[in-house]
Amino acid sequence: MSVSFLPFAFPGLENVRCVFQTRPGGASRGAYGGGNISYSTADEPAHVAANRYSLLQSLKAEGLDAWAELNQVHGDTLVFEPDAVGCEAQAIVDGDGLASSRPGLGLLIKTADCQPILLAHRSGRHIAALHVGWRGNRCNFPGTGVARFCAHYGLRPRDLAAVRGPSLGPEKAEFVHFEQEWSAEFRPWFDPASRTMDLWGLTRAQLLEAGLLPRHIYSLDCCTFSLPGQFFSYRREKKSGRQASLIWMTG
Repeated sequence: MSVSFLPFAFPGLENVRCVFQTRPGGASRGAYGGGNISYSTADEPAHVAANRYSLLQSLKAEGLDAWAELNQVHGDTLVFEPDAVGCEAQAIVDGDGLASSRPGLGLLIKTADCQPILLAHRSGRHIAALHVGWRGNRCNFPGTGVARFCAHYGLRPRDLAAVRGPSLGPEKAEFVHFEQEWSAEFRPWFDPASRTMDLWGLTRAQLLEAGLLPRHIYSLDCCTFSLPGQFFSYRREKKSGRQASLIWMTG
Protein backbone atom coordinates (compact mmCIF):
# COMPACT_ATOMS: atom_id res chain seq x y z
CA MET A 1 0.00 0.00 0.00
CA SER A 2 1.40 3.39 -0.99
CA VAL A 3 2.60 5.82 1.64
CA SER A 4 -0.01 8.49 2.34
CA PHE A 5 0.40 12.26 2.67
CA LEU A 6 -1.39 15.60 2.95
CA PRO A 7 -0.65 18.14 0.18
CA PHE A 8 -0.28 21.85 0.87
CA ALA A 9 -0.06 24.73 -1.59
CA PHE A 10 1.16 28.25 -0.87
CA PRO A 11 -1.40 30.62 -2.41
CA GLY A 12 0.11 32.29 -5.46
CA LEU A 13 3.17 30.02 -5.68
CA GLU A 14 2.11 27.57 -8.37
CA ASN A 15 5.57 26.04 -8.84
CA VAL A 16 6.20 25.28 -5.15
CA ARG A 17 4.92 21.97 -3.80
CA CYS A 18 4.64 20.78 -0.19
CA VAL A 19 3.48 17.50 1.33
CA PHE A 20 3.22 16.27 4.91
CA GLN A 21 3.35 12.51 5.14
CA THR A 22 0.84 10.63 7.29
CA ARG A 23 1.26 7.23 8.92
CA PRO A 24 -1.13 4.98 6.91
CA GLY A 25 0.21 2.83 4.11
CA GLY A 26 3.77 1.66 3.73
CA ALA A 27 5.59 -1.60 4.40
CA SER A 28 6.55 -1.27 8.07
CA ARG A 29 4.97 -3.47 10.74
CA GLY A 30 4.54 -3.57 14.52
CA ALA A 31 5.61 -0.47 16.45
CA TYR A 32 6.68 1.14 13.17
CA GLY A 33 3.52 0.08 11.38
CA GLY A 34 2.85 2.38 8.45
CA GLY A 35 5.16 4.47 6.35
CA ASN A 36 8.21 5.01 8.59
CA ILE A 37 10.88 6.73 6.47
CA SER A 38 13.76 6.92 8.97
CA TYR A 39 16.78 4.61 9.13
CA SER A 40 17.60 5.99 12.59
CA THR A 41 14.91 3.74 14.08
CA ALA A 42 15.11 -0.01 14.71
CA ASP A 43 12.73 -0.68 11.84
CA GLU A 44 13.74 -3.15 9.13
CA PRO A 45 15.95 -1.23 6.64
CA ALA A 46 14.21 -2.95 3.73
CA HIS A 47 10.86 -1.65 4.97
CA VAL A 48 12.22 1.87 5.37
CA ALA A 49 13.66 1.80 1.85
CA ALA A 50 10.34 0.57 0.45
CA ASN A 51 8.46 3.37 2.20
CA ARG A 52 10.88 6.00 0.95
CA TYR A 53 10.72 4.68 -2.60
CA SER A 54 6.92 4.64 -2.46
CA LEU A 55 6.80 8.28 -1.34
CA LEU A 56 9.24 9.40 -4.02
CA GLN A 57 7.43 7.54 -6.79
CA SER A 58 4.10 9.01 -5.71
CA LEU A 59 5.46 12.53 -6.12
CA LYS A 60 7.49 12.20 -9.31
CA ALA A 61 4.49 13.28 -11.37
CA GLU A 62 4.48 16.49 -9.31
CA GLY A 63 8.02 17.38 -10.38
CA LEU A 64 10.00 15.78 -7.54
CA ASP A 65 13.12 14.12 -8.95
CA ALA A 66 15.04 13.41 -5.73
CA TRP A 67 15.39 14.74 -2.21
CA ALA A 68 18.03 15.95 0.20
CA GLU A 69 17.97 15.28 3.92
CA LEU A 70 20.19 15.56 6.98
CA ASN A 71 21.16 13.59 10.04
CA GLN A 72 19.02 15.73 12.33
CA VAL A 73 20.67 16.59 15.66
CA HIS A 74 18.26 19.10 17.29
CA GLY A 75 20.55 22.03 16.57
CA ASP A 76 20.43 25.11 14.34
CA THR A 77 22.76 24.29 11.44
CA LEU A 78 21.38 25.33 8.04
CA VAL A 79 22.89 23.59 4.99
CA PHE A 80 22.75 25.40 1.65
CA GLU A 81 22.43 23.65 -1.72
CA PRO A 82 22.58 20.10 -0.28
CA ASP A 83 23.21 17.01 -2.37
CA ALA A 84 20.48 14.46 -3.02
CA VAL A 85 20.22 11.37 -0.81
CA GLY A 86 18.98 8.11 -2.29
CA CYS A 87 16.07 6.07 -0.98
CA GLU A 88 18.43 3.32 0.22
CA ALA A 89 21.03 5.68 1.73
CA GLN A 90 21.17 7.14 5.23
CA ALA A 91 21.90 10.85 5.61
CA ILE A 92 25.41 11.52 6.94
CA VAL A 93 25.56 15.33 7.00
CA ASP A 94 24.54 16.74 10.39
CA GLY A 95 22.09 19.63 10.53
CA ASP A 96 18.48 20.64 11.00
CA GLY A 97 17.78 22.92 8.09
CA LEU A 98 18.20 22.88 4.31
CA ALA A 99 17.90 25.58 1.65
CA SER A 100 17.97 25.25 -2.12
CA SER A 101 17.47 27.01 -5.45
CA ARG A 102 17.44 23.77 -7.46
CA PRO A 103 14.15 22.80 -9.13
CA GLY A 104 13.15 19.17 -8.73
CA LEU A 105 15.14 18.64 -5.52
CA GLY A 106 12.98 18.14 -2.47
CA LEU A 107 14.05 19.19 1.01
CA LEU A 108 13.00 16.48 3.47
CA ILE A 109 12.46 16.88 7.20
CA LYS A 110 11.81 13.83 9.43
CA THR A 111 9.59 14.27 12.50
CA ALA A 112 7.67 12.44 15.20
CA ASP A 113 6.37 15.43 17.26
CA CYS A 114 8.91 18.10 16.29
CA GLN A 115 7.75 20.90 14.01
CA PRO A 116 8.55 20.80 10.29
CA ILE A 117 8.66 24.37 8.96
CA LEU A 118 8.71 24.83 5.19
CA LEU A 119 9.65 28.20 3.67
CA ALA A 120 9.30 29.61 0.17
CA HIS A 121 10.20 32.95 -1.42
CA ARG A 122 7.49 34.70 -3.40
CA SER A 123 9.58 34.38 -6.59
CA GLY A 124 9.24 30.59 -6.39
CA ARG A 125 13.01 30.30 -6.86
CA HIS A 126 14.22 29.65 -3.30
CA ILE A 127 12.99 27.25 -0.61
CA ALA A 128 14.05 26.07 2.82
CA ALA A 129 12.98 23.43 5.34
CA LEU A 130 13.61 23.48 9.10
CA HIS A 131 13.40 20.75 11.73
CA VAL A 132 12.35 22.51 14.96
CA GLY A 133 12.05 20.54 18.18
CA TRP A 134 11.66 22.30 21.49
CA ARG A 135 15.42 22.83 21.60
CA GLY A 136 15.11 24.47 18.19
CA ASN A 137 12.52 26.84 19.62
CA ARG A 138 14.72 27.51 22.63
CA CYS A 139 17.61 28.63 20.38
CA ASN A 140 15.16 30.46 18.05
CA PHE A 141 15.97 28.37 15.00
CA PRO A 142 12.82 29.64 13.23
CA GLY A 143 14.21 33.17 13.49
CA THR A 144 17.89 32.48 12.83
CA GLY A 145 17.01 30.06 10.03
CA VAL A 146 14.96 32.74 8.28
CA ALA A 147 17.74 35.32 8.75
CA ARG A 148 20.44 33.07 7.30
CA PHE A 149 18.21 31.90 4.43
CA CYS A 150 17.54 35.51 3.46
CA ALA A 151 21.15 36.62 3.88
CA HIS A 152 22.48 33.80 1.70
CA TYR A 153 20.16 34.44 -1.25
CA GLY A 154 19.63 38.19 -0.82
CA LEU A 155 15.95 37.94 0.17
CA ARG A 156 13.62 39.91 2.44
CA PRO A 157 11.76 38.08 5.24
CA ARG A 158 8.55 39.90 4.35
CA ASP A 159 8.66 38.16 0.97
CA LEU A 160 8.69 34.67 2.50
CA ALA A 161 5.80 32.33 3.17
CA ALA A 162 5.98 29.62 5.84
CA VAL A 163 3.90 26.60 6.75
CA ARG A 164 4.24 24.54 9.93
CA GLY A 165 3.25 20.92 9.62
CA PRO A 166 1.66 18.42 12.03
CA SER A 167 3.49 18.29 15.36
CA LEU A 168 3.01 18.14 19.13
CA GLY A 169 -0.01 20.25 20.08
CA PRO A 170 -0.17 22.79 22.92
CA GLU A 171 -2.12 20.50 25.26
CA LYS A 172 0.38 17.64 24.91
CA ALA A 173 3.72 19.48 25.06
CA GLU A 174 4.37 18.86 28.75
CA PHE A 175 7.52 20.19 30.44
CA VAL A 176 7.67 19.29 34.12
CA HIS A 177 11.09 20.95 34.52
CA PHE A 178 10.34 24.27 32.87
CA GLU A 179 12.81 26.23 35.01
CA GLN A 180 15.70 23.96 34.03
CA GLU A 181 14.77 23.45 30.38
CA TRP A 182 13.61 26.93 29.39
CA SER A 183 14.11 30.51 30.61
CA ALA A 184 11.93 33.40 31.73
CA GLU A 185 11.52 34.83 28.22
CA PHE A 186 9.50 31.75 27.24
CA ARG A 187 7.05 31.99 30.14
CA PRO A 188 4.27 33.61 28.04
CA TRP A 189 3.88 30.30 26.19
CA PHE A 190 3.93 28.13 29.32
CA ASP A 191 0.81 27.10 31.25
CA PRO A 192 1.90 26.31 34.83
CA ALA A 193 -1.42 24.61 35.63
CA SER A 194 -1.01 21.94 32.96
CA ARG A 195 2.79 22.33 32.68
CA THR A 196 2.47 22.51 28.90
CA MET A 197 4.08 24.75 26.27
CA ASP A 198 2.32 26.26 23.28
CA LEU A 199 5.11 25.48 20.83
CA TRP A 200 2.85 26.31 17.89
CA GLY A 201 2.29 29.82 19.23
CA LEU A 202 5.97 30.22 20.05
CA THR A 203 7.02 29.29 16.52
CA ARG A 204 4.55 31.77 15.02
CA ALA A 205 5.88 34.50 17.32
CA GLN A 206 9.47 33.71 16.29
CA LEU A 207 8.59 33.82 12.60
CA LEU A 208 6.81 37.15 13.05
CA GLU A 209 9.80 38.54 14.94
CA ALA A 210 12.02 37.37 12.06
CA GLY A 211 10.03 39.61 9.71
CA LEU A 212 7.42 37.37 8.07
CA LEU A 213 4.02 38.94 7.53
CA PRO A 214 1.14 37.43 9.56
CA ARG A 215 -0.84 36.58 6.43
CA HIS A 216 2.09 34.60 5.05
CA ILE A 217 2.31 32.17 7.98
CA TYR A 218 0.25 28.99 7.58
CA SER A 219 -0.17 25.89 9.71
CA LEU A 220 -1.61 22.40 9.74
CA ASP A 221 -2.85 22.22 13.33
CA CYS A 222 -2.80 18.44 13.69
CA CYS A 223 -1.40 17.14 16.99
CA THR A 224 0.79 14.10 16.32
CA PHE A 225 0.31 12.77 19.87
CA SER A 226 -3.49 12.92 19.65
CA LEU A 227 -3.87 11.18 16.27
CA PRO A 228 -2.23 7.74 16.57
CA GLY A 229 -3.84 6.42 13.42
CA GLN A 230 -2.50 9.30 11.36
CA PHE A 231 0.92 10.22 12.76
CA PHE A 232 3.94 8.77 14.53
CA SER A 233 4.62 10.35 17.94
CA TYR A 234 7.73 9.89 20.05
CA ARG A 235 5.99 11.37 23.11
CA ARG A 236 3.19 8.84 22.78
CA GLU A 237 5.36 5.83 21.90
CA LYS A 238 9.12 5.97 22.42
CA LYS A 239 9.50 3.21 19.83
CA SER A 240 8.22 5.34 17.01
CA GLY A 241 8.64 5.79 13.30
CA ARG A 242 9.16 9.12 11.55
CA GLN A 243 7.08 10.88 8.92
CA ALA A 244 8.43 13.11 6.17
CA SER A 245 7.68 16.71 5.30
CA LEU A 246 8.80 17.84 1.85
CA ILE A 247 9.04 21.06 -0.13
CA TRP A 248 10.29 21.39 -3.71
CA MET A 249 10.07 23.57 -6.80
CA THR A 250 8.96 22.37 -10.18
CA GLY A 251 10.90 23.35 -13.28
